[in-house]
Amino acid sequence: MASVAWIAYTPVKGLRLLHREEVEITEDGIPGDRAFFLVDARNVMVSVTRLGPLAQVVAEHDPDEQTLSLRFPDGAQVTGQVELGEPEAVRFYHLNLHARPLNGSFSQALSEHCGKALRLVAAPPDRIGVDRGREGAVTLLSVASLERLREEAGADGPIDARRFRMTFGVAGLQAHAEDGWIDREVRVGGARVLVGGNVGRCAATTRQPDTGVVDFKALHYLQAYREEVATTEPLPFGVHARVVEPGRVRVGDAVEPV
Repeated sequence: MASVAWIAYTPVKGLRLLHREEVEITEDGIPGDRAFFLVDARNVMVSVTRLGPLAQVVAEHDPDEQTLSLRFPDGAQVTGQVELGEPEAVRFYHLNLHARPLNGSFSQALSEHCGKALRLVAAPPDRIGVDRGREGAVTLLSVASLERLREEAGADGPIDARRFRMTFGVAGLQAHAEDGWIDREVRVGGARVLVGGNVGRCAATTRQPDTGVVDFKALHYLQAYREEVATTEPLPFGVHARVVEPGRVRVGDAVEPV
């Protein structure tokens, strides 16, 4: 039987992924997942796709205490209360949103780390910060799909799943079997999700998950064997889903179509 192999999220879009043994899934996915994102001087969202050094930063967010902590690779840490300014117009992919910037030294620390002017903002309450909003509140990728990519690439060791920044890994499936779940409901532990489509891939997958350095031609290999696959997004690898029944999910829980 298929089962949950990993659970991953990050409080700040583009920063290093964190792993949990169990989470409570809501209609927004993992509470606090991508609760914050970064914009540049033009107020356009930026992530690890463009700024590799973001992968080196670890964020911890306590929504109950309303605190945020950023840990940098040199050991420096910026911690403080989440205090928000007035809403401002920002661009999030093709969307125009109103997001509230974080006060304090978070933005300055991230700007200095990346060598680029950045501001940290809170995702609006009505639009979570994951790429596809609530229609893609969670994502799923089979472990076997990673192995299939390793074979295509001729890599000596396993492909680090963190490159693909997926919510759930699923063990016990054949490679890309998750593609067959599109338009179907799937039980994931105590939650139930409706799979809406494929996750198309971008250059973030080419970056080493701890350093952000480009070191793997993920898109090249995906194009070599996935370009002709029927898909909802180009270069598909994994699927996204909407949560239709919230619930608790633990590593090792069963994953099966309803």
